[in-house]
Amino acid sequence: TNTISSGVSSSSFTSNIDSTYDTYLFKFINIHPATDSQHLQVNFRDGSSAFDATKTTTSFYAYHDEADGSTDLTYLTGLDLAQSTAYQSICGTVGNGNDESFSGEMFLFSPSSTTFVKHFIVRGNTYSQDNLSADMYFAGYCNVTAAIDGVDFKFASGNIDSGVIKMYGLSKS
Repeated sequence: TNTISSGVSSSSFTSNIDSTYDTYLFKFINIHPATDSQHLQVNFRDGSSAFDATKTTTSFYAYHDEADGSTDLTYLTGLDLAQSTAYQSICGTVGNGNDESFSGEMFLFSPSSTTFVKHFIVRGNTYSQDNLSADMYFAGYCNVTAAIDGVDFKFASGNIDSGVIKMYGLSKS
C-alpha cells in the first residue's frame, strides 16, 4: 500500500512483482492532483532502472455532466499509444478541487512472463475539473519479452497531492 498524504511526484511499486502471482491488481482510492486538470499515468519497468516499457494501448470513456446533463461515449484517440515508451494516461483530467479525484483499478497480467506480452486493463471513474463524472477504460500491452518488475504512477504535471494505491497479487488457482 502506498498512502500519499502530502505531495509526491510519483508512486512506485518496485518489489514483489514477480512470478508469485499471475495477475496483479492495483486499486486507486481518491487519487487527487496538486495541479488542476491532470491525467494520472502509468509506466512499467522491464528489468532496467527506467520506467520505459514499450506499450500499445487504447482508451474510451462515457461521461455525464452534472451542470447541463450532457452525456457522451467517446474513443480517446489522443490518449492511446502505438509502440511508445511514454507514460500511458489511465484516467481523464482530474480536478484539484477539494471534492475532485480519481478512483479505479488496474489489472496487470503475467508480468514475469519472458515469452508473451504483458497485458493490462484499467477501469476507473474521474470527477473532473469540469464537474463531470467520466467512466474511463484503458487497456493495452507492454510489447516486451523481459519481465515487468516495477510499476510507476504519476500525474502528467504536478504532484500527487493525496490518495491511496494498493497492490494485490491474485492467486494462481
